Amino acid sequence: MEPIENQPTLTLNNGVSMPALGLGVFQSPPEETAAAVATALGIGYRHIDTAAAYGNEREVGEGLRRAGVDRGDVFLETKVWVSDYGYDETLHAYEKAAAKLGVDQLDLLILHQPAPDRFERTVAAYKALETLLADGRVRAIGVSNFMPHHLDRLLAETEIVPAVNQIELHPYFTQPEVRRADAEHGILDQAWSPIGGITFYPGWGEQRRSVMEDDTLLEIAAQHERSAAQVMLRWHLQQGRSAIPKSTDPGRIRQNFEVFDFALSSEELARIDALDRGVRNGPDPDVARPERFDMPIPEA
Repeated sequence: MEPIENQPTLTLNNGVSMPALGLGVFQSPPEETAAAVATALGIGYRHIDTAAAYGNEREVGEGLRRAGVDRGDVFLETKVWVSDYGYDETLHAYEKAAAKLGVDQLDLLILHQPAPDRFERTVAAYKALETLLADGRVRAIGVSNFMPHHLDRLLAETEIVPAVNQIELHPYFTQPEVRRADAEHGILDQAWSPIGGITFYPGWGEQRRSVMEDDTLLEIAAQHERSAAQVMLRWHLQQGRSAIPKSTDPGRIRQNFEVFDFALSSEELARIDALDRGVRNGPDPDVARPERFDMPIPEA
Protein backbone atom coordinates (compact mmCIF):
# COMPACT_ATOMS: atom_id res chain seq x y z
CA MET A 1 0.00 0.00 0.00
CA GLU A 2 1.57 3.26 -1.15
CA PRO A 3 1.76 6.10 1.38
CA ILE A 4 -0.11 9.31 0.59
CA GLU A 5 2.08 12.37 0.13
CA ASN A 6 1.63 16.14 -0.09
CA GLN A 7 -0.33 16.75 3.08
CA PRO A 8 -0.80 20.39 4.09
CA THR A 9 0.72 21.86 7.24
CA LEU A 10 -0.34 24.75 9.45
CA THR A 11 1.99 27.19 11.20
CA LEU A 12 1.14 27.77 14.85
CA ASN A 13 1.45 31.18 16.48
CA ASN A 14 4.92 30.30 17.83
CA GLY A 15 6.23 29.25 14.41
CA VAL A 16 5.91 25.49 14.93
CA SER A 17 4.64 23.59 11.90
CA MET A 18 1.84 21.03 12.40
CA PRO A 19 0.29 18.65 9.85
CA ALA A 20 -3.26 19.88 9.35
CA LEU A 21 -4.86 16.44 9.38
CA GLY A 22 -4.25 13.97 12.19
CA LEU A 23 -5.53 10.69 13.54
CA GLY A 24 -7.69 10.97 16.64
CA VAL A 25 -7.93 8.06 19.08
CA PHE A 26 -10.84 9.16 21.31
CA GLN A 27 -12.90 6.08 22.21
CA SER A 28 -10.38 3.82 20.46
CA PRO A 29 -10.00 0.73 22.66
CA PRO A 30 -6.42 0.34 23.88
CA GLU A 31 -6.13 -3.07 22.21
CA GLU A 32 -6.98 -1.49 18.82
CA THR A 33 -5.09 1.78 19.20
CA ALA A 34 -1.53 0.60 18.47
CA ALA A 35 -2.62 -1.04 15.22
CA ALA A 36 -4.62 2.04 14.17
CA VAL A 37 -1.66 4.35 14.82
CA ALA A 38 0.76 2.09 12.97
CA THR A 39 -1.66 1.84 10.05
CA ALA A 40 -2.14 5.61 9.92
CA LEU A 41 1.60 6.29 9.98
CA GLY A 42 2.10 3.73 7.20
CA ILE A 43 -0.54 5.52 5.11
CA GLY A 44 1.21 8.85 5.58
CA TYR A 45 -0.34 10.52 8.63
CA ARG A 46 2.24 12.46 10.62
CA HIS A 47 0.00 13.85 13.37
CA ILE A 48 -1.51 11.77 16.19
CA ASP A 49 -3.86 13.20 18.84
CA THR A 50 -4.50 11.42 22.13
CA ALA A 51 -5.22 12.36 25.76
CA ALA A 52 -4.51 11.13 29.26
CA ALA A 53 -8.26 10.62 29.78
CA TYR A 54 -8.50 8.30 26.76
CA GLY A 55 -6.43 5.68 28.54
CA ASN A 56 -4.47 4.77 25.41
CA GLU A 57 -1.32 6.94 25.41
CA ARG A 58 0.83 3.86 25.99
CA GLU A 59 -0.67 2.17 22.92
CA VAL A 60 -0.13 5.30 20.81
CA GLY A 61 3.55 5.07 21.72
CA GLU A 62 3.56 1.40 20.81
CA GLY A 63 1.99 2.20 17.44
CA LEU A 64 4.66 4.81 16.79
CA ARG A 65 7.42 2.31 17.51
CA ARG A 66 5.70 -0.42 15.50
CA ALA A 67 5.45 1.84 12.45
CA GLY A 68 9.18 2.52 12.46
CA VAL A 69 8.70 6.16 11.50
CA ASP A 70 11.32 8.58 12.77
CA ARG A 71 10.08 10.31 15.94
CA GLY A 72 11.07 13.71 14.57
CA ASP A 73 8.68 13.26 11.66
CA VAL A 74 5.58 12.70 13.80
CA PHE A 75 3.61 15.45 15.56
CA LEU A 76 2.39 14.02 18.89
CA GLU A 77 -0.40 15.81 20.73
CA THR A 78 -1.93 14.90 24.08
CA LYS A 79 -4.05 16.48 26.80
CA VAL A 80 -3.85 16.97 30.55
CA TRP A 81 -6.96 15.80 32.39
CA VAL A 82 -8.69 17.96 35.00
CA SER A 83 -7.73 15.76 37.96
CA ASP A 84 -4.09 16.67 37.19
CA TYR A 85 -4.68 20.44 37.10
CA GLY A 86 -2.54 22.60 39.35
CA TYR A 87 1.04 23.72 38.77
CA ASP A 88 3.01 20.81 40.24
CA GLU A 89 0.32 18.32 39.31
CA THR A 90 0.46 19.34 35.65
CA LEU A 91 4.24 19.14 35.55
CA HIS A 92 3.84 15.57 36.77
CA ALA A 93 1.06 14.96 34.23
CA TYR A 94 3.59 15.77 31.52
CA GLU A 95 5.99 13.21 32.98
CA LYS A 96 3.25 10.56 32.99
CA ALA A 97 2.26 11.29 29.41
CA ALA A 98 5.81 11.36 28.07
CA ALA A 99 6.62 8.08 29.82
CA LYS A 100 3.51 6.34 28.51
CA LEU A 101 4.15 7.60 24.99
CA GLY A 102 7.82 6.69 25.28
CA VAL A 103 9.11 10.08 24.12
CA ASP A 104 11.36 12.81 25.51
CA GLN A 105 9.38 15.73 24.09
CA LEU A 106 5.75 16.40 23.21
CA ASP A 107 4.88 18.48 20.16
CA LEU A 108 1.64 19.87 21.60
CA LEU A 109 0.27 19.62 25.15
CA ILE A 110 -3.15 21.08 25.88
CA LEU A 111 -5.62 21.36 28.76
CA HIS A 112 -8.58 19.06 28.10
CA GLN A 113 -11.34 21.19 29.67
CA PRO A 114 -11.71 24.71 31.11
CA ALA A 115 -13.17 23.21 34.33
CA PRO A 116 -15.08 26.35 35.42
CA ASP A 117 -15.71 24.98 38.90
CA ARG A 118 -11.96 25.09 39.66
CA PHE A 119 -10.64 27.65 37.21
CA GLU A 120 -7.84 28.76 39.53
CA ARG A 121 -6.39 25.26 39.12
CA THR A 122 -6.89 25.55 35.35
CA VAL A 123 -4.79 28.72 35.36
CA ALA A 124 -2.10 27.06 37.49
CA ALA A 125 -2.08 24.12 35.07
CA TYR A 126 -1.61 26.45 32.12
CA LYS A 127 1.28 28.18 33.90
CA ALA A 128 2.88 24.74 34.18
CA LEU A 129 2.45 24.35 30.41
CA GLU A 130 4.25 27.68 29.99
CA THR A 131 7.14 26.32 32.07
CA LEU A 132 7.27 23.11 30.02
CA LEU A 133 7.36 25.20 26.85
CA ALA A 134 10.16 27.40 28.18
CA ASP A 135 12.13 24.30 29.18
CA GLY A 136 11.76 22.77 25.72
CA ARG A 137 9.88 19.73 26.98
CA VAL A 138 6.93 20.67 24.75
CA ARG A 139 7.04 22.53 21.44
CA ALA A 140 3.61 24.16 21.69
CA ILE A 141 0.82 24.51 24.25
CA GLY A 142 -2.91 25.02 24.02
CA VAL A 143 -6.40 24.36 25.31
CA SER A 144 -9.49 22.35 24.44
CA ASN A 145 -13.18 23.19 24.73
CA PHE A 146 -12.47 26.79 25.80
CA MET A 147 -15.25 29.25 25.05
CA PRO A 148 -14.48 32.98 24.51
CA HIS A 149 -15.06 33.89 28.16
CA HIS A 150 -12.76 31.06 29.28
CA LEU A 151 -10.07 32.38 26.95
CA ASP A 152 -10.51 35.91 28.30
CA ARG A 153 -10.04 34.73 31.87
CA LEU A 154 -7.02 32.60 30.96
CA LEU A 155 -5.29 35.30 28.93
CA ALA A 156 -5.76 37.81 31.75
CA GLU A 157 -3.73 35.65 34.12
CA THR A 158 -1.09 34.03 31.89
CA GLU A 159 1.65 35.11 29.50
CA ILE A 160 1.54 32.88 26.43
CA VAL A 161 -1.39 32.80 24.03
CA PRO A 162 -2.49 29.20 23.36
CA ALA A 163 -1.40 27.87 19.99
CA VAL A 164 -4.48 25.68 19.57
CA ASN A 165 -8.05 25.44 20.82
CA GLN A 166 -9.49 21.99 20.14
CA ILE A 167 -13.29 22.19 19.99
CA GLU A 168 -16.33 20.25 18.82
CA LEU A 169 -16.64 21.42 15.22
CA HIS A 170 -18.55 19.82 12.35
CA PRO A 171 -21.16 21.05 9.85
CA TYR A 172 -24.01 20.78 12.38
CA PHE A 173 -22.08 22.75 15.05
CA THR A 174 -19.62 25.29 13.68
CA GLN A 175 -19.07 27.50 16.77
CA PRO A 176 -18.63 30.84 14.94
CA GLU A 177 -18.21 32.84 18.17
CA VAL A 178 -15.39 30.61 19.38
CA ARG A 179 -13.71 30.65 15.98
CA ARG A 180 -13.96 34.46 15.92
CA ALA A 181 -12.36 34.75 19.37
CA ASP A 182 -9.62 32.29 18.43
CA ALA A 183 -8.85 34.25 15.27
CA GLU A 184 -8.64 37.52 17.19
CA HIS A 185 -5.96 36.00 19.43
CA GLY A 186 -4.11 34.07 16.70
CA ILE A 187 -5.23 30.70 18.09
CA LEU A 188 -5.67 27.83 15.62
CA ASP A 189 -9.03 26.03 15.59
CA GLN A 190 -8.69 22.27 15.80
CA ALA A 191 -11.84 20.23 15.20
CA TRP A 192 -12.68 17.23 17.30
CA SER A 193 -15.57 15.19 15.89
CA PRO A 194 -14.68 16.84 12.55
CA ILE A 195 -16.89 14.49 10.53
CA GLY A 196 -19.74 14.62 13.03
CA GLY A 197 -19.01 11.33 14.74
CA ILE A 198 -20.54 12.62 17.93
CA THR A 199 -23.86 12.92 16.10
CA PHE A 200 -24.01 9.15 15.65
CA TYR A 201 -22.08 7.68 18.59
CA PRO A 202 -24.45 5.35 20.48
CA GLY A 203 -25.39 5.71 24.12
CA TRP A 204 -26.25 9.41 24.34
CA GLY A 205 -29.87 8.63 25.13
CA GLU A 206 -31.51 10.81 22.51
CA GLN A 207 -32.37 10.80 18.83
CA ARG A 208 -29.85 12.53 16.59
CA ARG A 209 -29.56 12.84 12.86
CA SER A 210 -26.12 11.82 11.70
CA VAL A 211 -24.34 14.51 9.74
CA MET A 212 -23.02 11.67 7.57
CA GLU A 213 -26.57 11.27 6.22
CA ASP A 214 -27.16 14.94 5.45
CA ASP A 215 -28.65 15.40 1.99
CA THR A 216 -26.53 18.45 1.15
CA LEU A 217 -23.30 16.70 2.08
CA LEU A 218 -24.30 13.55 0.17
CA GLU A 219 -25.11 15.64 -2.90
CA ILE A 220 -21.76 17.47 -2.80
CA ALA A 221 -19.98 14.17 -2.16
CA ALA A 222 -21.64 12.57 -5.19
CA GLN A 223 -20.58 15.47 -7.40
CA HIS A 224 -16.95 14.89 -6.41
CA GLU A 225 -17.23 11.08 -6.29
CA ARG A 226 -16.18 11.21 -2.64
CA SER A 227 -17.68 10.27 0.71
CA ALA A 228 -19.47 12.68 3.03
CA ALA A 229 -16.58 12.28 5.46
CA GLN A 230 -14.06 13.30 2.81
CA VAL A 231 -16.13 16.36 1.92
CA MET A 232 -16.28 17.43 5.57
CA LEU A 233 -12.54 17.03 6.01
CA ARG A 234 -11.92 19.02 2.85
CA TRP A 235 -14.24 21.74 4.22
CA HIS A 236 -12.10 21.98 7.36
CA LEU A 237 -8.82 22.06 5.45
CA GLN A 238 -9.93 24.71 2.98
CA GLN A 239 -11.06 26.94 5.85
CA GLY A 240 -7.65 26.70 7.51
CA ARG A 241 -8.49 24.38 10.40
CA SER A 242 -6.82 21.32 11.83
CA ALA A 243 -8.96 18.19 11.96
CA ILE A 244 -8.39 14.90 13.78
CA PRO A 245 -10.84 12.27 12.51
CA LYS A 246 -11.00 9.10 14.57
CA SER A 247 -11.16 5.57 13.20
CA THR A 248 -9.64 2.16 13.87
CA ASP A 249 -10.74 0.72 10.51
CA PRO A 250 -7.79 0.66 8.06
CA GLY A 251 -10.01 1.45 5.08
CA ARG A 252 -11.58 4.46 6.74
CA ILE A 253 -8.25 5.66 8.10
CA ARG A 254 -6.96 5.70 4.53
CA GLN A 255 -10.14 7.23 3.09
CA ASN A 256 -9.99 10.05 5.64
CA PHE A 257 -6.51 10.88 4.38
CA GLU A 258 -7.42 10.85 0.68
CA VAL A 259 -8.59 14.47 0.71
CA PHE A 260 -5.64 16.39 -0.73
CA ASP A 261 -6.42 15.94 -4.44
CA PHE A 262 -9.78 17.67 -4.85
CA ALA A 263 -11.27 21.02 -3.89
CA LEU A 264 -14.66 22.37 -2.93
CA SER A 265 -15.98 25.51 -4.58
CA SER A 266 -16.78 28.63 -2.57
CA GLU A 267 -20.46 27.90 -3.16
CA GLU A 268 -20.07 24.38 -1.78
CA LEU A 269 -18.21 25.66 1.26
CA ALA A 270 -21.03 28.14 1.90
CA ARG A 271 -23.67 25.42 1.56
CA ILE A 272 -21.86 23.36 4.20
CA ASP A 273 -21.50 26.41 6.46
CA ALA A 274 -25.27 26.89 6.21
CA LEU A 275 -25.91 23.46 7.76
CA ASP A 276 -25.01 24.75 11.24
CA ARG A 277 -27.75 24.01 13.76
CA GLY A 278 -26.07 25.70 16.70
CA VAL A 279 -26.68 22.65 18.88
CA ARG A 280 -23.83 21.18 20.91
CA ASN A 281 -23.67 17.38 20.96
CA GLY A 282 -20.73 16.99 23.33
CA PRO A 283 -20.47 18.08 26.98
CA ASP A 284 -21.09 21.75 27.74
CA PRO A 285 -17.75 23.30 28.80
CA ASP A 286 -19.57 25.61 31.22
CA VAL A 287 -21.11 22.74 33.19
CA ALA A 288 -19.02 21.40 36.07
CA ARG A 289 -18.78 17.61 36.13
CA PRO A 290 -16.89 16.81 39.33
CA GLU A 291 -17.63 13.09 39.12
CA ARG A 292 -15.88 13.03 35.75
CA PHE A 293 -13.27 15.73 36.42
CA ASP A 294 -12.01 13.89 39.51
CA MET A 295 -11.21 10.70 37.57
CA PRO A 296 -7.59 9.88 38.45
CA ILE A 297 -5.02 9.36 35.71
CA PRO A 298 -2.83 6.32 36.43
CA GLU A 299 0.90 6.63 36.85
CA ALA A 300 3.15 5.55 34.04
